[in-house]
Amino acid sequence: MQEQSDPPFPPGLSARVELTVTDADTAQAVGSGDVPVLGTPRVVALAEAATVAATATRMPPGRTTVGLRVELDHRAPTPVGRTVAATATLAGVDGRRLLFEVTVTDGAETVAAGRIERVLVDRQRFVERAGAAS
Repeated sequence: MQEQSDPPFPPGLSARVELTVTDADTAQAVGSGDVPVLGTPRVVALAEAATVAATATRMPPGRTTVGLRVELDHRAPTPVGRTVAATATLAGVDGRRLLFEVTVTDGAETVAAGRIERVLVDRQRFVERAGAAS
């Protein structure tokens, strides 16, 4: 019987990524609204980038994580030219599922906060399955 080990991701792993908002990041540009402020889809993408960065150095060869669920409250607008930072902290591991607590800040202000769940998968098998589905 082959022994299966848990993912090598201890709770508490974290990473921070930054984005200086440009016109291309606005709700107008990404189609999520008609105002020239950081669009929610870009906020989600930035938070997800932080989750990926949190596990990057411990990712087993041939494996990756894919998004499963996003729960995010976008609380405040961020104008073009401001820099926001997303921080993701691994809050829990349940088998292949990784649950992150995420915050996005503009200085001291919380722009967004929530949770992102990702699943550890075999990269090649995942890509093959995705290709077969199309």
